[in-house]
Amino acid sequence: MNFEFSDEQNLLRDQARGYLTDNCPPAVVRRVLEGDELYAEDLWKGIAEMGWTATVIPEEYGGLGLSYLELVVIAEELGRACAPVPFGSSVYLATEAILAAGSDAQKEEWLPKLAAGEAIGAFAYSEGGGQASAASLSTTVSGGKISGSKAVVADAEISQLMIVAAKADSGDGCSLYLVPVGDGVSCNHVNTLDPATNHADVTFDGAAAELLGAEGQGWGLLEKLLDRAAVLYAWEQLGGAESCLEMAKEYAMGRYAFGRPIASYQAIKHKLADMYVKNTLARSNAYYGAWALNTDSDDLALAAATARVGSTQAYYYASKENIQTHGGMGYTWEFDCQFYYRRSKVLAVAIGSESVWQDKLITASDQVAA
Repeated sequence: MNFEFSDEQNLLRDQARGYLTDNCPPAVVRRVLEGDELYAEDLWKGIAEMGWTATVIPEEYGGLGLSYLELVVIAEELGRACAPVPFGSSVYLATEAILAAGSDAQKEEWLPKLAAGEAIGAFAYSEGGGQASAASLSTTVSGGKISGSKAVVADAEISQLMIVAAKADSGDGCSLYLVPVGDGVSCNHVNTLDPATNHADVTFDGAAAELLGAEGQGWGLLEKLLDRAAVLYAWEQLGGAESCLEMAKEYAMGRYAFGRPIASYQAIKHKLADMYVKNTLARSNAYYGAWALNTDSDDLALAAATARVGSTQAYYYASKENIQTHGGMGYTWEFDCQFYYRRSKVLAVAIGSESVWQDKLITASDQVAA
């Protein structure tokens, strides 16, 4: 089995890396981190012009109609650059939800806007207070109007539409709804460890809501969407982990102590080697996830959980050891190590914590074994 990307996909990688090197240097991340911007709007516009937001959207809806293998390549490069844009919320989640369950009218209305980057989507399902489940939902919809609240929704303040999980009386106890952001939707900004990302608590007070998919079948759909997003987030996390390893290696080879590069000392060698091993294992798992996602395999739940856990662990470890390799200076505000540590912590809980995905991995493994 060939686990390598094609020549065309590697060319896409080179183009994406070149574009982000020029347009998303650390100065852009720092600008959003330290400033009042909710995201790098200029970078987002450029990403949309490059067609990345349209990658897997069918051509009939203004997309490029490419595969998920192209999308994971882009996700990895965005993670490598620590890009302060709402790509995950809009592309991995909102777009995927409409592709999977939207009516023809919903697809015709929203997919061209999402493809062009004119609309940003958000995905709101957790209400706080522990692991989300269909039974824990208190948000309700009556007569096409939604009421309730969602906690710490990524990119809520900058979105034009939200995909929202709400309580249902039938089926699995949950339905998904498409909610255009407008009257009846209010956001309260939430400060997180990574100010280069946007999060807010959202309150719905009689906002218009359209059913997305079958009524009462929302939680099953939501679980499938999270599995798909987990693979894409895993590649983004992997990109960040690889960037941390490169930063640590470059610093260690250029930093001298007692007349020799610190990279020549065994303690630093061990740090870099351990980072490499964890990243390589995460990449192997991410390949498995990419294959399962692209082929819509029955193994997707297992592959997604495997990729998600592996990349979460690798990114956190690499971001932490990158700071350690830089020594005392690595902890200072002036150094860029913090960007990746912050992002690793936020992405680790973006669609459920590591422990949630470990439970999913055990469950999926048991089902395969059975």
